[in-house]
Amino acid sequence: MKLPKRVEVIEVGPRDGLQNEPGFIPTEQKIALIHALGKAGIRRMEATSFVHPVYVPQMRDAAEVLQGIGQREDVQYMVLIPNEKGYERAEANGVRAVSFVTGASDTFNQRNVKMGREDSLSRMAAVIARAKAAGMFIRYNIATAFWCPYEGRVDPAVVLDMAERLDRLDVDEIVLCDTIGRANPQQVHDLFGRCFGLQPHALLTAHFHDTYGTAQANIIAALQAGVTRFDTSIGGLGGCPFAPGAAGNAATEDVVFMLGEMGVETGIDLPALLSCVELIKPCASRELTGHVHKV
Repeated sequence: MKLPKRVEVIEVGPRDGLQNEPGFIPTEQKIALIHALGKAGIRRMEATSFVHPVYVPQMRDAAEVLQGIGQREDVQYMVLIPNEKGYERAEANGVRAVSFVTGASDTFNQRNVKMGREDSLSRMAAVIARAKAAGMFIRYNIATAFWCPYEGRVDPAVVLDMAERLDRLDVDEIVLCDTIGRANPQQVHDLFGRCFGLQPHALLTAHFHDTYGTAQANIIAALQAGVTRFDTSIGGLGGCPFAPGAAGNAATEDVVFMLGEMGVETGIDLPALLSCVELIKPCASRELTGHVHKV
């Protein structure tokens, strides 16, 4: 099996992981988790998001979280931005890395940001230009890149067209998201292979949910296609308010353990990571899905 020497594990628990929790998690506990993840060796993470609190009430303390974490120089704290207003709030709060999202599925995008895919891409292009001018790192998530909870399997040609257009907009990173965890390894290998065939300037990253128990198998398939960057969530936290039934992301500790056993470096301290699971476990409304912590 052909494997890279090193893989970058990107933590999305503080944002994607916590956003689906029904009970509001106190700001100080979110800050403590972010600090603990940094100490464990996480060097890139989604810290929060500037979304409307009516739709995602868990993220209503985004500004307070950013103020409280202190933003270490050796950690990239990304903030999810759904629209122009979210970008303006991020800029006002000194954010240096922003994360945008558009669904490859029109129906999902309507549920998520109240507009179709084309309108979303057009409107966000102007925001990308502002972010580039401000010197920000720009990550762009293509949600429902494999399957949509409303439309079924997504046409790969749509995803490839989006990736090509985003690359022309000079984003720094493009993330293909298996938002409902329905993708299979063959599908993952094929789509990432075709994306690499576009020879993008942007980094390519994989984001897998574990609804059907295939997240780690999909990580292996993506590795074989050439991917070396993966989103994961501590304890397997997560879901999506706009994708009914979607489970959490691949558990960070499981992925770090698996890669370490395979001889792939991540730079992350597994015992410290397991302490992060203990930290967030009391806040979770459901049983965490990670395996290594249970073992």
